[in-house]
Amino acid sequence: MRALFPKADGDRDGVLSTTEQVQAVEHVKRTYGEQWARQIEGMLSGAAAADQTVSTEAWLKQVADATRPVEMKTEKIAMRDGVRLATDICLPPGSGPFPVILARTPYNRVKHNESAPGFARAGYAFVNQDMRGRYESEGENLPFIGCGWGQHQDGVDTIEWIKKQPWCNGSIATIGGSAGGITQNLLAGAAPVGLKAQYILVAPTDMYSDASYIGSAFRKADVENWTAGNKFDPKALAIHRAHPSYDDYWRANDTHTRFALMNVPAVNVGGWFDMFAQGTIDQFIGRQHQGGEGSKGTQKLIMGPWQHAIGKMPAGELTFPDANRVPAKYDPVRWFEHYLGGVHNGVEKEPAVAYYVMGDTSTPGAPGNEWRYANDWPIPAKETPVYLTAEKKVALQAPEQAGSFHEYTFDPTNPCPTIGGQNLTIARGPMDQRKVEGRDDAVVFTSEPLDKPVEVTGRVWAKIFISSSAADTDLSVRICDVYPDGRSMLITEGIQRLRYRKSREKPEVLTPGQIEEVTVDCWSTSLIFNTGHRVRVMITSSNFPRFDVNPGTGEPWSEEGEKVKQTNRIYCDAEHPSRLIVPVVGKTADAE
Repeated sequence: MRALFPKADGDRDGVLSTTEQVQAVEHVKRTYGEQWARQIEGMLSGAAAADQTVSTEAWLKQVADATRPVEMKTEKIAMRDGVRLATDICLPPGSGPFPVILARTPYNRVKHNESAPGFARAGYAFVNQDMRGRYESEGENLPFIGCGWGQHQDGVDTIEWIKKQPWCNGSIATIGGSAGGITQNLLAGAAPVGLKAQYILVAPTDMYSDASYIGSAFRKADVENWTAGNKFDPKALAIHRAHPSYDDYWRANDTHTRFALMNVPAVNVGGWFDMFAQGTIDQFIGRQHQGGEGSKGTQKLIMGPWQHAIGKMPAGELTFPDANRVPAKYDPVRWFEHYLGGVHNGVEKEPAVAYYVMGDTSTPGAPGNEWRYANDWPIPAKETPVYLTAEKKVALQAPEQAGSFHEYTFDPTNPCPTIGGQNLTIARGPMDQRKVEGRDDAVVFTSEPLDKPVEVTGRVWAKIFISSSAADTDLSVRICDVYPDGRSMLITEGIQRLRYRKSREKPEVLTPGQIEEVTVDCWSTSLIFNTGHRVRVMITSSNFPRFDVNPGTGEPWSEEGEKVKQTNRIYCDAEHPSRLIVPVVGKTADAE
């Protein structure tokens, strides 16, 4: 705020004219959004002299008043079972009552209070709480056990407590990312009275299929590192491992089952390289189309070229331009200003979806690398089959020959390493895959150089015909954008544990040698493959330590358990056309 004055004082006379004041407000509006512009406008008005000019001294007094310390206090709030949760409350100046923004975290509320004074000075009470069993809160130290609609409903109980406080005006919103987003999704499924809006960053919909078991393969590195690194009770990891199938344990934390009960508008922010990328999209679609009154039709989705940290560049080994923040029109302050403050700022009329179309980051002027907007998701696209051929090509023409396949043998004691991808605790983002593409247990298919740009925006599926010598194996699919200089940059990926190929609830082992078509969900992306680039698909049977290794026996991995080599065949013939199903957008799709 102090720096605004010298920037706005164009003639350097130590006084802001009315014209300079207007320009200053417009600059803040463009850069930081309408809420902050209104705050600056109010401060300028308070500092104005009789002739409507603003002196340096008057402005600095306004800044001092606006940045003075706000009141912060800590309460231990009792939940319905008597467990008390440590909760910080930061109140704005004045007597209130105020609208309230609530954040709940397993990461130590004291270290995550940095946004509290800003919200307080904007007129909101900010409440920040340690989740059950975490830091100064009582209770069992297990992830998310009090966040939803089960035995413990800590989020609901906290909102009920807030509503009874004299400083609360009855309007409550929530904010947070990652674990702070998970708890919001679970809270929405409990439909508490008084919740008015949410701002959710990088969070899954389904804790089984989005978080812990992708394609029913255990997400080894991230689950193990996250539970251990954050010092959860070791029982947390044991519980995850004890439920390899989608069962009642996972169903109790699956917000797919609660969309119809959800009744508040929400902003859902995610990244194409985030560990919860597809879950963020699914949360938006579910609430937007299946939600209850207040939810249906009121959601926003923002997808950027990010990993788990919104706005952070580079992403992996690529740097995307104009990607250092969420578009200003979806700023949380603007969102809360409307839904908590009742300000008619038009945020609810903004396009439902903002998505970043990635492109070639090395060629100036390459298509893509820009924000686009849509009224729904997915955007219109032509679902296009792209075939894997006997010649190890990626092609638009379906194979015509018979009896073609590629065979490899996977040894569980020598898994294919993870190199980047949609991870949290290990290297993440788009990274060059050439180090693993030459392995004996990998089959790599590559297109000819493209003669024109091709946009792929939406969800990508792999339909692979496979047979195996073993009772079980994995299908790991990596999709890459191959640059003219040879870099093979991972764009999106998927895995499927084959004993769960028909159902994530009831595993069924393979019949050795039997050919089956298996679908691998490669999640969603938005990318323009530039002219001269090639599309590459790598198929193998592991991605370690991103996922645990399939021992081939039909049983979960154990260090002491039996492990068998898996000889797998990928079929690429007329009767068994292995392929990707790709959402192609624009003129390229029309020309197919």
